Amino acid sequence: MVNKLRRWLREGLILLSLLAGMMWLMDAWRAPQAPVAFDSTPLYTLDGERVILAALSEEEPLLIYFWATWCGVCRYTTPDVARLQAQGKNVLTIALRSGDEPTLTHWLARKGFSFPVVNDASGALSRRWDISVTPTLIVVSKGEVVSTTSGWTSYWGMLLRLWWAKVS
Repeated sequence: MVNKLRRWLREGLILLSLLAGMMWLMDAWRAPQAPVAFDSTPLYTLDGERVILAALSEEEPLLIYFWATWCGVCRYTTPDVARLQAQGKNVLTIALRSGDEPTLTHWLARKGFSFPVVNDASGALSRRWDISVTPTLIVVSKGEVVSTTSGWTSYWGMLLRLWWAKVS
């Protein structure tokens, strides 16, 4: 019985190690590339606020969340991003090809989300960042990209990335 349990435990650890390695490789392969002067380029949120990523990330790490209203996985990640923002974390979201501003504003109101959103209706901003997958999360600290990941990420995963950016 003990030998069988040890074998299952060993095989489980091997499987978890393989999965973690595959996830790390996929993140490295799909990693967005920060455009030149991204930290000083002004962006405008739906409510007309002018934001500059370097300024936003100077005091606290900034979570940039590329998402879309049509993205199935974003359905699970977006509420966690909203939760982080509601708890006072530094969050900026970029809606990729999700319609014009009135359509996007209506969608956000219907879902009850109030986080800051930059509308990338044409996808030009996402192309400059080389975003190939939604959702994509980028952590910027003091104007430098310190972490990226794409696909589903848990609330705790996002919180851990923000914490790590702050302490390192």
